[in-house]
Amino acid sequence: MPGGKFSFGVFEFDPERNELRREGALIHLQAQPGLALAYLLERRGQVVTREELCRAIWGTETFVDFARGLNFCIAQLRAALRDDAANPVYIRTQPKQGYSFIAPVTRTDQANVTVRVRRNRYLPAGVAVLIAIAFCAGYLLRIAHASSALPIVAVMRFDNESGDDALTRFSDNLTDGVVERLTALGDGHAAIIGNATMLRLPREQRDLTAVSRELHARYVVLGQVQAHGEQTRVLAHLIRLPEQTHLWVVRLDRTIGDPLAVEAEIAQRIASEFAPRIADDVKNGGSSPGLSR
Repeated sequence: MPGGKFSFGVFEFDPERNELRREGALIHLQAQPGLALAYLLERRGQVVTREELCRAIWGTETFVDFARGLNFCIAQLRAALRDDAANPVYIRTQPKQGYSFIAPVTRTDQANVTVRVRRNRYLPAGVAVLIAIAFCAGYLLRIAHASSALPIVAVMRFDNESGDDALTRFSDNLTDGVVERLTALGDGHAAIIGNATMLRLPREQRDLTAVSRELHARYVVLGQVQAHGEQTRVLAHLIRLPEQTHLWVVRLDRTIGDPLAVEAEIAQRIASEFAPRIADDVKNGGSSPGLSR
């Protein structure tokens, strides 16, 4: 990949450093969404298949659940760009094909940096290892600091309780949509986790105590997709951990004609109701009254 930065809209992205900036302000972007963004920018205006993106992100290594991993990467990327899947400005989903980066892009070439850890044949191996260790240590310290400063919201996989296997994809995409919208609406005030293995387990194997303990989650979102006459009902629960107190429940009944549009609308509704209640609960020190049972 040639050196240089990409500029598009109010954003600038440096793929070498995995730095995304919005009007100069640094936006946190995890490594895998960063690789996806770099690959899409290199092929702007083209349709990039999901298989191509998976190879660009994970290489040829075996990745059992690459489909969900890629969905999570795209959801995180859209959240960082404040892009809407239903009305995209930057990343457009090409049904049954993949994705396209559709915004105008300019590229500024940079002079090659003399010392690079990656792909630099002239850097002594021992020095490269020390630099890599220092970088990883610094990264982990930043993550630990961010985790201690921000409340963590875990989003569990929405359960398809409709009896219709065809709605499993809808419920999975809805889960990813809620992660995306909560990340965008959190605006740096909460850390959203949606792809940890324990959050994707079947309902009977879930352990909210473990989610609180191992992910340090302060809140968890649980969702259900049910059949309701001619419509589909979605229930979303916001629960404070570790005491498992219900803070809010959203119930929506919809006819699923256009799944993508319905997923986007429901995800936005859930996130827009949960985000301010999370913020209020944090402000009140976790003392907001829960729902009566």
